[in-house]
Amino acid sequence: MKNIALGLAACLVMAPLWAQTDNKPLHLVVPFAAGGAQDVIGRYLGAKLGEKLGTTVVIDNKAGAGGIVAAEFVAKASDGATLFLATGGAITIAPHLQPKLPYDPAHDFAPVALIADTPMTLSVRTESPYKSVADVLADAKKRPGQVSYASTGNGTVSHLTGALLAQSAGVQLLHVPYRGASPALTDLVGGQVSMIVTSSASIDPMVESGKARVLATFSRASLSNLRNVPTVSDAIGVPGMEVPVWVGVMAPVHMPQERIKALGAALVDICKLPETQQYFARLGAVNTCGDGAALGKVVAEDSQRWARVIKAGGIKID
Repeated sequence: MKNIALGLAACLVMAPLWAQTDNKPLHLVVPFAAGGAQDVIGRYLGAKLGEKLGTTVVIDNKAGAGGIVAAEFVAKASDGATLFLATGGAITIAPHLQPKLPYDPAHDFAPVALIADTPMTLSVRTESPYKSVADVLADAKKRPGQVSYASTGNGTVSHLTGALLAQSAGVQLLHVPYRGASPALTDLVGGQVSMIVTSSASIDPMVESGKARVLATFSRASLSNLRNVPTVSDAIGVPGMEVPVWVGVMAPVHMPQERIKALGAALVDICKLPETQQYFARLGAVNTCGDGAALGKVVAEDSQRWARVIKAGGIKID
């Protein structure tokens, strides 16, 4: 009864916050086209958040420039009802590759809640001679710069995760960028590239259809859907190979603090639902519920990681 009372009290506190916006709907801006894992996560959160707050949550897909288009839109929003389904591309990677951004990732956004992680994997086609990460590295040492890996594009987390592996293992890999996961996976299966670094969500259908194998995951522990697959850190004996491909919610920094806190509390509640955990697991995502402080910590660590990798690799984008 105490928990029920607290829950009702929380809802009563949140409701007036949205009355202050003249009944305008909330807008959750997603920096990807409809249909991808992050978009699906955003639509789920939007539906649940709308139910919890008694309002409408509109999903705005603003794809382009690795999330920069969406981030700029949210940073400049002043209606008090616009949120950003943020990922690392526009927040923790772009600042180290594009010094003249139309927004300041460190000062234009307030972290609201940490939602999920869509872990990266190192994967090969089923017929590949590579049975382990050790096989890959042994071949890369024999043939520097000839063992290729596909990424979802220059400067993406996929590209940089492959660079992190190469730098940590002391080998040279051949980076082959694609425009998204779909064409990269097509060429992987066709044998045009040796490996792919992509999310668990992207590779799962290929694994289930018997077209691909996952050699290792860039996660802290084995994934529930890949229990027999080692982590990269365990596979190569090097710590610090965890790459949280985080998904979080951010707000323009000038949104009122009480509103940000209420939104954060609502999102964490939604995130902790067994239904949410099961839904995310089906998408190949790990539920990482956390408040704004938790998201802020992940963002800071992520930014430091990619700054090191980009500097060490001399990585630039066209």
